Amino acid sequence: MPDTLLPVEEALARVLAVPRGPLRREIVPLSQAYDRTLAADLAAKRTQPPKAVSAMDGYALRAEDARAAGARLTIIGESAAGRGFLGQIGAGETVRIFTGAPVPDGADTIIIQEDVDVDGSSVVFKAAAKPKTFIRPAGLDFREGEVLLRAGKRLGAAEVALAAAMNHAELEVASKPRVAILATGDELVMPGSEPGPDQIVASNPFAIAAFVRQSGGEPIDLGIATDDFAALERAIEQAEREKADVLVTLGGASVGAHDLVQSALTRRGMQLGFWRIAMRPGKPLIHGSMGAMSILGLPGNPVSSVVCAILFLVPLIRHLQGDPDAGAAQDEPAILGADLPANDGRKDYLRSHFARDAEGRPVATPASRQDSSMLRILADSNCLIVRAPHAPAAKAGDICQVLRLA
Repeated sequence: MPDTLLPVEEALARVLAVPRGPLRREIVPLSQAYDRTLAADLAAKRTQPPKAVSAMDGYALRAEDARAAGARLTIIGESAAGRGFLGQIGAGETVRIFTGAPVPDGADTIIIQEDVDVDGSSVVFKAAAKPKTFIRPAGLDFREGEVLLRAGKRLGAAEVALAAAMNHAELEVASKPRVAILATGDELVMPGSEPGPDQIVASNPFAIAAFVRQSGGEPIDLGIATDDFAALERAIEQAEREKADVLVTLGGASVGAHDLVQSALTRRGMQLGFWRIAMRPGKPLIHGSMGAMSILGLPGNPVSSVVCAILFLVPLIRHLQGDPDAGAAQDEPAILGADLPANDGRKDYLRSHFARDAEGRPVATPASRQDSSMLRILADSNCLIVRAPHAPAAKAGDICQVLRLA
């Protein structure tokens, strides 16, 4: 393979070239469906509302009986939500009705209670009636058999509520893709340990696990493997035993004497897809496959690892659950808050702060330092300014593209 840098867009297309999910399916009760991904289209089991209902508190009547203000009609009953009026409205009659209550047979309009004067068992209408006013017709929201939620849809609160209104107690959802996470490097120790003089605390596994959960996957912690083939191969074997759908390695993705990850994966049978991308941060990214297991080898620098997870791992996990929009662009326009120099041949992702100016316009201001080892700047940022390869110098006030961070 030529030793060239792959454009970000082509790299993402290759990562998502595996068949779109769902890989596996399961049935969950509606109470556990929030944040899951539908595995099949969902059709309504009922019509909503099942019959015409009132949109306001007032009086149901025949519009022809109150063509002008001053009409007097006799109250013959009441219709409330869950307790509709059982009779039929005839000439000169009206029924007291409440919001959400069924419209009685014979009525074709509602006059709100503010527009009537009650006089014992009758009411005087202060305004002329118009047909079909304040009536929600049967099926206004949806009808039985109508597909309202499509396979691949991630279920938020509104979607769960809609599924409930459609009369579904259980939903078929995509099983969570299993994502094995392996940190590598002699220099790493777990948080809470006492690092040696040449060691640092591992942070990447926790960020990556958070991205896995955030995108609907199930993280599997493989711990830390030291820089030797035996340790790496044992961890890779564990990922296979765990039946991981994705193996994410952290660190060791470059070509130095201690960067053994690619070689260890190849020795275990990985088919290499690519391993260098024209982006900053995050150039040394390994992509490949080992049987049905996708492999992403992320850089060891914390910010590089996070940016690569956002761009490649999150879409892959969504793709494996059947999301048809997994690879869709997520960037949006904003106003640049500071001058930027011309860019080189790599696509750049600058940690930045997104805010609204006095006029409500979105403004993105890049951090003054962009070193890929600095997590503090990442934690202080809420977006990434995205700059195309070879972008010319830009001035504050120019339009830029940003990728919002959750």
